[in-house]
Amino acid sequence: MKILEIKSLAIPAIKVLRFGRFLDPRGYFTEPFRKSDLLNHPDTSFLKEVEFVQANESFSRPGVVRGLHFQWNPYMGKWVRTLSGRMVDLVLDIRKGSPTFGKIVAYDMPARLTADYSEWIWVPPGFAHGNFFTEDSMIEYFCSGEYSPGCEAGISPLAADIDWSLCEPALKQEFDQIVASPTLLMTDKDKNGFQLQTWLANDHSNNFLYDHLK
Repeated sequence: MKILEIKSLAIPAIKVLRFGRFLDPRGYFTEPFRKSDLLNHPDTSFLKEVEFVQANESFSRPGVVRGLHFQWNPYMGKWVRTLSGRMVDLVLDIRKGSPTFGKIVAYDMPARLTADYSEWIWVPPGFAHGNFFTEDSMIEYFCSGEYSPGCEAGISPLAADIDWSLCEPALKQEFDQIVASPTLLMTDKDKNGFQLQTWLANDHSNNFLYDHLK
């Protein structure tokens, strides 16, 4: 695994790992995952105690908005990449007591076949995760906890009390255009997810205390 760069986003717990592709006239070869490289790199301490136990893949059409999902018992961190198309990943801090609680970041993750790199994004427990898509796209993600029905919830991406101030304005504008479009594709479950303040009043929100998750 040729690790090129590891960076933190505006919320420091959210990490992006860029890895290299080897291009030639036939196309490319890449090694997107090698456990020993992730364990031994000096800047991947955030993954040292993570064990991935489930892998998911999804396909989304243009105009799809998913999320913002999270889980407890067990917690589920997500290691996400775009296989084809273009995903803009959305990550919302729901850690009670966090200095960035209620703030969301967006990260643009197109899959371009001629690029000499690709990327993973790490969304640890304590964050609600979603994404939106501007073209036919496939993504995959490895999870640090198995899916647990009854121990999951979601904040609506349309919640009026989400703080978008850390988000790049151009990506927020794209999001606004998609949700205002008659071609928006979004489940009722996601549309009708919690408002932040409603979630705070739910007893399950105490599973996401900043001092326990930072």
